[in-house]
Amino acid sequence: MAAHVREDLLTTKQKILAFTLTLLTFVMGTSEFVIVGLLSEVSSDLNITLATAGSLISGFAIAYAIGTPLLTAYVSRFPKYPLMLLFISIFIIGNVISALSGSYELLILSRVLTAVVSGVLIALSMSIASDTMPEAKKGAIIALIFAGFTIANVLGVPLGTFIGQLGNWQLTFWFTALLGVISLIISIFIIPKHLPVEKASAKEQLKLLTNPRMVLAFFIPTFAIAGTYTVYTYITPILEEGLGIQTKYISIILLGYGAFSILSNVLAGKIASHNGISKLRFVFIAQAIILGSLFFTMQSTIAGLVSIMLMAVMIYVMNATIQLYLMNLAAVYFPAAKDFASSLTPVAVNIGIALGATLGGYVVANGSLVHLSWVGGLCALIASGLAFVSYRLDQKDETVTKPAYQGSNL
Repeated sequence: MAAHVREDLLTTKQKILAFTLTLLTFVMGTSEFVIVGLLSEVSSDLNITLATAGSLISGFAIAYAIGTPLLTAYVSRFPKYPLMLLFISIFIIGNVISALSGSYELLILSRVLTAVVSGVLIALSMSIASDTMPEAKKGAIIALIFAGFTIANVLGVPLGTFIGQLGNWQLTFWFTALLGVISLIISIFIIPKHLPVEKASAKEQLKLLTNPRMVLAFFIPTFAIAGTYTVYTYITPILEEGLGIQTKYISIILLGYGAFSILSNVLAGKIASHNGISKLRFVFIAQAIILGSLFFTMQSTIAGLVSIMLMAVMIYVMNATIQLYLMNLAAVYFPAAKDFASSLTPVAVNIGIALGATLGGYVVANGSLVHLSWVGGLCALIASGLAFVSYRLDQKDETVTKPAYQGSNL
């Protein structure tokens, strides 16, 4: 009975560590997404077009997707404690440079720096959670860490936008830098100093991407997120033109969308705790049905809003499962690449966002908004198909489904 308690309950130190890692993702999420609410101010102040200002968002995503796995593969051979403090410090410096930027060139440079550092910090955070949390709680804790980004969208971005509009957009980045300093101070005292380190060269770790099982798993979240972002990229015109909602109510609806997406993180932890990959096969089918339903509900304001809020509930349900699954695959096929594997879920998500936005743009340019629904649903069905194949392969190789890491007691 005592052993059962140790497996199912978190110690006080583990709870504080989980909070610290979630705070860190909240800070990074706020820094990443807050630029969305300040594009007009940045465009006007730096005398650049709105489209050029938009590249601050796409540039961040591209730098994240390319730089994160490469840098993570290189630094994962070093102790995690000093790495975390170093990269949080660089994150703070990146936000300070953004706050001091008087030109587009300097601002995009600081955003690229912040993007790559953020990606590595997320990978290290996930690895630390895997190393320190009880097996029964890993899914819930990783879902909680991912929830930091959702909370950033719901609370951090509106607050940062308000600060930028109250003063100037540079003030917002002073705000995110301050949040970074708070995270650094807490991390100094909370992050464990002696965590396991796997010695492997970057070249050896990158070989993990040649493993068919890993590549297959990588594209599951890519297509799942692409399905949502095919629609979500054009959520404002869908609400205004499709559902006939007045512009002044859009921000309230988006706030509601963010609130529903928090529920998505709660579900993610529950799914991941019990052989999540077996459940994702059917979760993505449900996602496809919800996305496809918008084709029929867009004629009704209330029904259309129900479809959109259900879409929010489904957006993050796969995060914790996929994170654990990729790390488990790495443990089976290349144990030294666990930290590298932990960086792949956010990379896959960023690629999925780009894919969804591209597909949505093609649909809107060649058709109407209503067709975004079934295209998004098709992406979700592809994700389901990939999850089905992965699950069948797992049935043939039971080593993948066995827990790879037992959490340590802090």
